[in-house]
Amino acid sequence: MEFLLYLVLGGFAGVLAGLFGVGGGLIIVPVLVFSFTLQGFSHEVLTHLAVGTSLATIIFTSINSVIAHNRKGAVLWPLFAWMSVGILVGAGIGALTAEAISGPHLQKIIGVFAVIIALQMALDLKPKASRTVPGKLGLSLAGSVIGWASAIFGIGGGSLTVPFLTWRGVTMQQAVATSSACGLPIALAGALSFMMIGWHNPDLPAHSLGFVYLPALLGIALTSMFFARFGARLAHKLSPRLLKRLFAALLFCVGLSFLI
Repeated sequence: MEFLLYLVLGGFAGVLAGLFGVGGGLIIVPVLVFSFTLQGFSHEVLTHLAVGTSLATIIFTSINSVIAHNRKGAVLWPLFAWMSVGILVGAGIGALTAEAISGPHLQKIIGVFAVIIALQMALDLKPKASRTVPGKLGLSLAGSVIGWASAIFGIGGGSLTVPFLTWRGVTMQQAVATSSACGLPIALAGALSFMMIGWHNPDLPAHSLGFVYLPALLGIALTSMFFARFGARLAHKLSPRLLKRLFAALLFCVGLSFLI
């Protein structure tokens, strides 16, 4: 029964990722927290398990996304390369930071982040392109901050990378494509870090590799990649403004539930 839930969650997260251009982690983490709570997992590890599992699922969805964007020639690979240097370091540090935070406090931090992203989407707040792309050191520093935050929240970093790149003068299409590519090193470094730091935790449930729960990873990965394509096609048929506001309302409710 729980595996069916993960299949449905993967499909739901994939559709949302295709519709709104955000990583499914914004939805996967809260639903996994609720699911793990109902399954009676230890409160000491269930939030970390949700974040680590979410990052592992993003590996699969990001590969699919990068291939699609690269076919259109929209990925700025030099920017990706230097940002990835920082991302790999930042994601590892982010996983260690998350481990040092208790499960209930980590949920509240994720809740605040969800509310902030919901307000940003509802109000359509976007930074104006006012500067040029930074040099190699600047890109690596930006990547380290994005990787650090993404590992804590269990996301692919799109809600952070896209605003940064557009602020630095990159076109929206290239920013989204390059952000999708950056999601892969974030997910790889984050998931591996969560596996290692949780490896010997005595409170983990069966079928876990550190802070990655394999049944959830398999179920979500099986459906999310297929439904992401469906969501992308659906996005062209529905009102983008209405969809963003509906998703913002959903995120706002999720964030409040974590905070309350």
